[in-house]
Amino acid sequence: MSKITAAITGVGAYLPEYRLTNQILETMVDTNDEWITTRTGIKERRILKEEGKGTSHLAIKAAQDLINKKGIDPKAIELVIVATATPDMKAASTAAFTATNIGATNAFSFDLEAACSSFLFGMSVAASYIESGKYKNVLLIGADKNSSFINYKDRATCIIFGDGAGAVLFEPNEEGLGLQDELLRSNGEGREFLQATYGGSSYPITADTFNEGKHYVFQEGKTVFKNAVFNMADVTERILERNNLTNNDISWLAAHQANKRIIEATANRVSLEPEKVMMNIHKYGNTTSATLPLLLHDYESQLKKGDKIIFAAFGGGFTWGSIYLKWAYNS
Repeated sequence: MSKITAAITGVGAYLPEYRLTNQILETMVDTNDEWITTRTGIKERRILKEEGKGTSHLAIKAAQDLINKKGIDPKAIELVIVATATPDMKAASTAAFTATNIGATNAFSFDLEAACSSFLFGMSVAASYIESGKYKNVLLIGADKNSSFINYKDRATCIIFGDGAGAVLFEPNEEGLGLQDELLRSNGEGREFLQATYGGSSYPITADTFNEGKHYVFQEGKTVFKNAVFNMADVTERILERNNLTNNDISWLAAHQANKRIIEATANRVSLEPEKVMMNIHKYGNTTSATLPLLLHDYESQLKKGDKIIFAAFGGGFTWGSIYLKWAYNS
């Protein structure tokens, strides 16, 4: 019997309608389109405006898009993982609510949080469940409503983040396609440089901290940028080396969309041509857990069975890693 590998067999996505452009941001904070574009590559980002709707709304819509495209019965889904840094609420599982609302009533579910590396780490977890032979249909969703913890008076963060969701279905494969290798890392010493300090168990929100805006996300931009450039490029190069891959072997680089300069630095480290680098940061900004599946959604029509894709991500914590995957279908 052939070895079972875990392959992505379907992709879905959802983006809110509202577009927060650089021109609109110019009216909100001391910045301008040229400054933002030069430093980040971002032109606009999507924002979920509807009151009372959170990350689960994005996740449900992305999952429904995948289900409709694939024509699958939601009851056939056995596991739903929601990779997110912005769960709907504390204590109650965002994944459980999502699974119920898409009709995946036979599935168990859980949230997975590793900041901007959440979806990448989720790929490893989903693949492991498939490779175990116990499950045949695992739905992995990357979704974040980043606007929920952004201070739109802080130009260091409000220009970067957007809202969105992407979903992929993992199924068993006996052709040697799907996830081939992974290199995942973390280092808690980086925690102080990127965090939303207040609102967790260490520092609950009080009236005073709320009024002072301490529940918003904070980022030490230079430190995060430096670590992201080095670590994303390093794991990408290492996963190519240990799989005896050259830049000519690689079909695509799917890198976390945090900053155009970080993506380009990663591609340059492995001498990858620009046309092999997936890029949509200009349209959506940094959607945290959703960037990788949104790339797959936007490039799905260009992907061919057997394409060798290198995924890479870096997030708060610090967390980072790279995954090597062979694409399993033609669109």
